[in-house]
Amino acid sequence: MMRQYDLVERVKRYDPGADEALLNRAYVYAMVAHGSQKRASGDPFLAHPLEVAAILTELRVDAATIVAAVLHDTVEDTAATLEEINRIFGTEIGSLVDGLTKIKRLDLVSRQAAQGENFRKLLLAVAEDLRVLLVKLADRLHNMRTLGFMPADKRRRIAQETLDIYAPLAGRMGIQEMRDELEDLAFRNINAEAYGTISERLRELGARNVSLVEEVESALKAKLATSGVPAEVVGRRKTPYSIWRKMERKSIAFEQLSDVYGFRLIVGTVDECYRGLGIVHTAWPAVPGRFKDYISNPKQNDYASLHTTVIGPRSQRVELQIRTRGMEEVAEYGIAAHPLYKDGASGLASESRAYQWLRRTVDLLAEGDSPEEFLEHTKLELFHDQVFCFTPNGRLIALPRGGNAIDFAYAVHTDVGNSAVGAKINGRMAPLFNELQNGDEVEIVRADGQAPPAAWESLVVTGKARAAIRRATKASTRRQYAGLGRQILERAFERAAKPFSDEKLRGALPRLARASIDDVLAAVGRGEMFSGDVVRGVYPDYVERRGEADAGRAATARSNKTGSGPDALPIRGIDPDLAVRFAPDGGAVPGDRIVGILTPGQGVTIYPIQSRALADFDNDPERWIDVRWDVEAGAGRRFPARLALHSINEPGSLAQIAQVIADHDGNIENISMHRRTPDFTEVTVDLSVFDLKHLTAIVSELRAKPAVNRVERVTG
Repeated sequence: MMRQYDLVERVKRYDPGADEALLNRAYVYAMVAHGSQKRASGDPFLAHPLEVAAILTELRVDAATIVAAVLHDTVEDTAATLEEINRIFGTEIGSLVDGLTKIKRLDLVSRQAAQGENFRKLLLAVAEDLRVLLVKLADRLHNMRTLGFMPADKRRRIAQETLDIYAPLAGRMGIQEMRDELEDLAFRNINAEAYGTISERLRELGARNVSLVEEVESALKAKLATSGVPAEVVGRRKTPYSIWRKMERKSIAFEQLSDVYGFRLIVGTVDECYRGLGIVHTAWPAVPGRFKDYISNPKQNDYASLHTTVIGPRSQRVELQIRTRGMEEVAEYGIAAHPLYKDGASGLASESRAYQWLRRTVDLLAEGDSPEEFLEHTKLELFHDQVFCFTPNGRLIALPRGGNAIDFAYAVHTDVGNSAVGAKINGRMAPLFNELQNGDEVEIVRADGQAPPAAWESLVVTGKARAAIRRATKASTRRQYAGLGRQILERAFERAAKPFSDEKLRGALPRLARASIDDVLAAVGRGEMFSGDVVRGVYPDYVERRGEADAGRAATARSNKTGSGPDALPIRGIDPDLAVRFAPDGGAVPGDRIVGILTPGQGVTIYPIQSRALADFDNDPERWIDVRWDVEAGAGRRFPARLALHSINEPGSLAQIAQVIADHDGNIENISMHRRTPDFTEVTVDLSVFDLKHLTAIVSELRAKPAVNRVERVTG
C-alpha cells in the first residue's frame, strides 16, 4: 500500500506548489475513516483509493482531484458525511466527492437498473466538472486490475461494461493509454483464450523482430538528424485487443497483419512535423491511402498528429506518427492535459473538443429519448473513427466514419437535417445517403415544410441524427392524430348541438386530465379518449338523448360514407407514420370511394364504400373518418385487392390466371384454391395493383379467358 510521503512526493514531482498539508490531511482522514475495512482481495480498503490517486498522478491532475480520489469512498462506505468533508476540505473537494458518491450508488444498483439510465446519470454527474470523470475512470481502471478476486459472472459483467462504456469514454476524452489498458483488461476477462493466444504470438514475434525494431529506430533517427530535424523515436507494439478487433473486423489471420509495430517521431515544432514527413517519404516509398493529417484537422478528443505508412527496411511496412511534444502530452493525457483546476470545466469550453463533445452528448439528455436509445446513440459516437467534411463556407464538420449527407445535415443544425431534400457533394448532386469521404465539400438542399422520413433512421450513423429523426417522426405522427382528433370532436360537438372552440376545450383541461389542447386532440385521434367524454368535460351538464343520438349517428354515418367532404383527411397509401392500414378482406385501391374506421390504439383502417364490413360500425359513428385518396398518378405505389374466381378444373388453368396478372404488371401476393365440384375450382387471389383502372383491366382480361368461368372483386 502506498505510504503517505509517497503520495505527496508523486504530486510534488509535477506540481511543486501543491498543498502538502492538504494531501497529508486527506491521507490521514481516509485512513481513519476506512479503519480495518478489507477488499475482496484481503488488502486494506484504503489501498484502493490510494491506488486510484496514484493513477491520477500519472495524468498530472491538480491536488484537489487527488484529494477527491483519496476520499471518494468515504461518504458511501464509512461514517463520514459530506458536511464534514466540506468543513474540513472545502466545498470544491466536497462537490467532487459528492459527484463520485452519486456515481458509486449507481454501481450498487447496476444489476437492477438499466445500463442506459446509469450512463445518463454518469454523464450528468461529470458534465459540470470533468475531474469527477477522471477519478471515475481511474477508479474503474484499478477495479479492473483487481478484478480477479470477483466471482466469474460478476467479472464478465463488469468487463463487458468497461468495454462498452468506460474504455471508449476514456478514448473520447483523449486518454489513450488508459483506454488501451481498460480494453486489454476487459478482453482478458471476456475472452481469456483469445487473449492468451494473441499475447503468446506477440511475444514470439517480438523475440524475432528485436533487431528489426532497433534497425528502424536507428534509420529514422539518422535520416532526420542528417536533414536537421532532431527527433525522439519510440517504437511501440499494438495491444492484444486492438489486434483481435482488427482480425475480427477484416476477417484475417494473425499472420496477415502487417502493422503490428508502429513508431512515434516526436519533434520540436509543427513545421518540423511536416519537414519530417517529407524526409520520411523521400527516403522510403509511402503506402497509398495511408496518410492522415490530424494536425490541420484534429480529432474530437483534441488528438493531433501526422499518420503515414511507408515501406521501410527489409521491405517491411512501418506505421509512423509524427507529432510535437505538446501533441504528445495531449495524446497521452487527453483532457487532463488542460489546466482543469484554473477555471473549472467552464474554462475548457473554448479549447477542448473533448469537452464540447461531452456537452453535446449531455444536451441529448434533454430531448426525451429513452435510456436505451441514449445509450445506443452514445455508443455509436464513442466507437466510430472520423471523417472530416466541409460546408461551402469552409466550416469543418467531423462525422463518424460511414456518415452520410443526412448525418452531415444534422451535424450542421437540426433544422437543416429536418428540411433536407438533397445534397451537392463536391459541386455535384448526389443522394442524401451517399457515404462521405475525407475532404468532401457538402451543400445541403432544403425545402420548407419538409419532414424527415422515418426510414432515414436506419440510414444514419450518428446519435444526434437518429434522435432528431425519431423526434420529428413522433411529432409528425402526433400532428396527424391531433388533426384526426379535431375532426372527430367537431362532429361530436355538432351532434350534441354544442359550440366547439379551443378556448372552451382549454377550460376543460383539468377535468380531462390533460396538460394541453394538443394532448386532448391526439388522445381522441389515437382512440385513447372517447369523444363523448370530451363533450361532457366541456359541458358537464350535457345529457345525451339516446333516440335523437341514434338518429343523428345514422345520419352522420350515411353522410360520411360519401368520402368527398372538403375536410377529408388525406392519406398516403400505406405510410406507417400516418397509422393508416387497409381492410384485411379485400383492401382498397385508388379510384374507390373510401371511408376510414378508427380503431383505438391501431389507427385508421380504409374500406371501399361498398364493403359489407362497414355495417358492423353503423352504431359507432365516432369511429367514421372522412378520407380521400392523395396519390399522384403514375407514382408507382401498389395497393391491395382481392379477386374470387371460378375456374375450370383442368391442367393449365391456374397458369392462365397467373399469366394474365403478370402480363398486366400485377403482383400476386397470395393464392388459395378450394375444390367446389369435379368440374370447377374456386380460386382466391390477393394481388397488388396501382389503381382501380389497373384492377379493372386485369378483371376484364381474366373474364375473357376460356379457363375462367367467373371473376368477382372481393370487398369484405
